[in-house]
Amino acid sequence: MTTPADATSSFVLDLDKPVPDALRGSVIALGNFDGVHRGHAELARVAGEMAARLGARAAALTFEPHPRSVFRPEQPVFRLTPPAVKTELLAQAGLPLTFVLPFNREIAAIHAEAFVDELLLGKLGAAGLVCGYDFHFGQGRSGSPEMLEARAMHAGVPVTVVAPYAWAGEPVSSTLIRNLLEQGDVARAGEFLGRPWFVRGVVAHGDKRGRDLGYPTANMHLARDCRLKFGVYAVRMKIDSLWHDGVASFGSRPTFDDGAPRLETFVFDFSDDLYGKQVDVALVEWLRGEEKFDSLDALIAQMDADSLRARDILAKTAPFLP
Repeated sequence: MTTPADATSSFVLDLDKPVPDALRGSVIALGNFDGVHRGHAELARVAGEMAARLGARAAALTFEPHPRSVFRPEQPVFRLTPPAVKTELLAQAGLPLTFVLPFNREIAAIHAEAFVDELLLGKLGAAGLVCGYDFHFGQGRSGSPEMLEARAMHAGVPVTVVAPYAWAGEPVSSTLIRNLLEQGDVARAGEFLGRPWFVRGVVAHGDKRGRDLGYPTANMHLARDCRLKFGVYAVRMKIDSLWHDGVASFGSRPTFDDGAPRLETFVFDFSDDLYGKQVDVALVEWLRGEEKFDSLDALIAQMDADSLRARDILAKTAPFLP
């Protein structure tokens, strides 16, 4: 755990151990927060306002792994944000402290009343609580926002239940964003997120084919649960806190080997060694689907066209802040 004074801090909860006094007494926003999208940002805003009124810190309580991974391991959920990225984005949204509750069947079996009384009010000493209209918790998901509100307010702890949050007339949800990414519509997914969707990883050695083609790429293996549509995208890569324009292909490379899915990013006007470096790749716009080419000349001609189109798109896209 980092210290509470840090810009981003997280604390993993152990039901058998006390929470340090310095971390108790927060206004806590409750949820899974996968993606930290515009709807989650609204919860953070409401929690921040309540915390300011009460003179308390605003914090988040989230669950890891995603509950669906526990109950349906054969159908892993397409995670929009891994834990470290989620904590970082929650801090940017105004929740600098994240409580992480390790989710398993034992946690799932806790009665909803005990979840409120013993965990939220007891162990965490919550000064206030904020949740979405569809937040359910406890054994059999029997705990509801209405139950949380009644039980906490009976103990003198204020609760705000946030109504569905819509953007461009459509309710924002992690499921909607996952569906858009599976369709390759990264631009629209970014609208609901409030920023482009990005992946984080370490640049690995690849097949070195890109060098021979005039397109040396930075290769990354994405999470096994990633269901981003195979294809070519206009992207930006964050290297040492600076964003660089580029073009990327995600897929199995049918022209060569139909191998394990990999993200291969060509960074424009950049020649430094990236092997072993952690980078972020933000997907800005879909260009085309993955194709198999009959010759290397045809592939190179298409890569030239992809690069020109990506440069044009990114030239018209506002710069990203460091």
